[in-house]
Amino acid sequence: MATLVIVESPSKAKTIQKYLGNGYEVMASKGHVRDLPKTLLGVDVDNGFKPRYVDIAGKSALIRELREHAERADRVLLAADPDREGEAISWHLASLLGVDLKDKNRVTFNEITQSGIKQGMAHPRAIDMDLVNAQQARRVLDRIVGYKISPFLWRKIRKGLSAGRVQSATVKLVIDREEEIRAFKSEEYWTLDANLMPQGSRKAFPAKFYGDKKQKIKISDEKTATALATELNSASYKIGAVKYSKRQVTPAPPFVTSTLQQEANRKLGFETRRTMKTAQELYEGVTLPDIGAVGLITYMRTDSLRISEDARKEGNAYIEKTYGKEYLPEKPRYYKSRKGAQDAHEAIRPSTPSITPASVKEALTPDQYKLYKLIWERFIASLMAVCVQKTCQADIEAGDYVFKASGYTVAFDGYTVLYVEGKDEEDEENASLPELTEGMELKLKALTPNQHFTQPPARFTEASLVKAMEENGIGRPSTYAPTIGTILSREYIERAGKAFKPTALGEVTTKWMEEQFPEIVDVKFTAQMEKRLDAVENGENDWVETLGEFYGDFKNRLDAAEDTLSGERIKVPEVETNEVCELCGRKMVIKAGRFGKFLACPGYPDCKNTKRLVEKTAGVCPKCGGAILAKKSRNGRRFFGCGNYPKCDFVSWNEPSGETCPNCGKTLFVKKGKTEKLFCQTEGCGFTKTATKTEEA
Repeated sequence: MATLVIVESPSKAKTIQKYLGNGYEVMASKGHVRDLPKTLLGVDVDNGFKPRYVDIAGKSALIRELREHAERADRVLLAADPDREGEAISWHLASLLGVDLKDKNRVTFNEITQSGIKQGMAHPRAIDMDLVNAQQARRVLDRIVGYKISPFLWRKIRKGLSAGRVQSATVKLVIDREEEIRAFKSEEYWTLDANLMPQGSRKAFPAKFYGDKKQKIKISDEKTATALATELNSASYKIGAVKYSKRQVTPAPPFVTSTLQQEANRKLGFETRRTMKTAQELYEGVTLPDIGAVGLITYMRTDSLRISEDARKEGNAYIEKTYGKEYLPEKPRYYKSRKGAQDAHEAIRPSTPSITPASVKEALTPDQYKLYKLIWERFIASLMAVCVQKTCQADIEAGDYVFKASGYTVAFDGYTVLYVEGKDEEDEENASLPELTEGMELKLKALTPNQHFTQPPARFTEASLVKAMEENGIGRPSTYAPTIGTILSREYIERAGKAFKPTALGEVTTKWMEEQFPEIVDVKFTAQMEKRLDAVENGENDWVETLGEFYGDFKNRLDAAEDTLSGERIKVPEVETNEVCELCGRKMVIKAGRFGKFLACPGYPDCKNTKRLVEKTAGVCPKCGGAILAKKSRNGRRFFGCGNYPKCDFVSWNEPSGETCPNCGKTLFVKKGKTEKLFCQTEGCGFTKTATKTEEA
């Protein structure tokens, strides 16, 4: 009988079967096969935190089938994903199938390619119980926190709420940022922006007012700005000190899980769940013409920046052939992983760098192609030569005052010929300056006073929230996406455009948690707990002792919280809308029910009027002129449809803007991408333009 190899997913099984061939049978466990029971705590907290595992509902037939094949096989190899979760799945499978835990029956694949499979199969090992216990510790700890605190929330605030070791600290991050924004006091300031031109030249360049020859001058009001502008309009302008230099810009390293999630959000608009789902597909394998099933990227749950020398060699060969030898650095570049990185796997890279995105585009879904292109370009760029920029900084004398101008030109594009890292906030563009020399006389073309106000810190976007979670040590790469998904689905936070803001429910819940269970929402405590759990994974801490150290204080908190449950429930503030109740004239409020949010009259029980909650957009239907409403598809994807449905069947995946088409007068829609565009969806019109950027609140 063949050797039975058990992996997690059917698509991965199909790819691996192709490489192993005859003598092997590859089956999929379809993820976990055992877990803690859904309706019970399932952990004996009084006897060493012993977990009670049960077969996952719906998996009985699959488990029987795996047992039958395991009994007939000469050998069983457990090949779940190469991480802590995969190690636990392998351990559960070994227990269910009667596989000896001391045997070398565990194999892992960093990449699903012929060489990656061969490498993994050549190095079987015993199941790593440190990894298993680390996963058990996390699972049990999260179960204790969730199952012990959640009933308090149901009794004190609202049914259906939940608390979590990672999710509660993440919500606290969002709330803390919102409180910073609320406390921020905006201050007025002015700038004087000059447009200058060297004598005899036609090329003007911008410069900003700095101050006088002694110090920087802050312009706080319009009166000061106007007085300075009047004086400076009649001044003579000339170049003072000029400093030319060169700077080298190094490419970003290849992706780890967190940076992939951030960059995919910035550049592609992908939510973290979408990024990880697509990356999993690319890792497990896609079918390519003339090649067959192959994994296109290495394992995508990693915090290591290490890459194999074979991959480096193949990437360098592509760079030299495509761009020339000058686009390779003089010495190979090695990136240092952040402190505390597990370094179990390589960075995320194309498993075969010679497979370019263009060559496989037709075989991939749009999401797969976009993400593979991002990963491939980032990896190749990380191997390339630096970008060399020629910089210029100039002081401009205007009587007793000084302006400053700076800019750069690219002397050698290096890696930027292929890839430039995205930013959470756009950097102020540096102008390209003409050749400037000390003493050169300048002509003032325009001098403009501009009013500004200091801005509060920005709300977290999905990219910046992942970055903050990583920097604060909240969770681990594999938990970022599910954590954000959970706190959104629980309605502790909500989207405000591309950013997140806390809901009233999130703030009320977190405030109560801070009073009763401060450690659970404390970012530093959560980070410290992560380190202790990592120590279990490294074999430095005993998992039962680690849980015991936590549970002692936690149990005291639980007992104390019981005393606060008497008295009234905490009321979640209701959000008032502009929708007027047609029965009594009050402004309706948003309430949450079992089937989602709805509008209700605040006069209940005297007035019991309710309405469906609809989200109106800025545009009007190009077919009938009705309101366009934001809706959600069955799989949760946001789309836009006419409010007069079913009389009018207009729908669009693109969001309507507040602008109208100059050709036909219909609503323009937003097409997102590297550059946002507005376009007209009216048949036969074809108008399009680049969207004007507006600053988010």
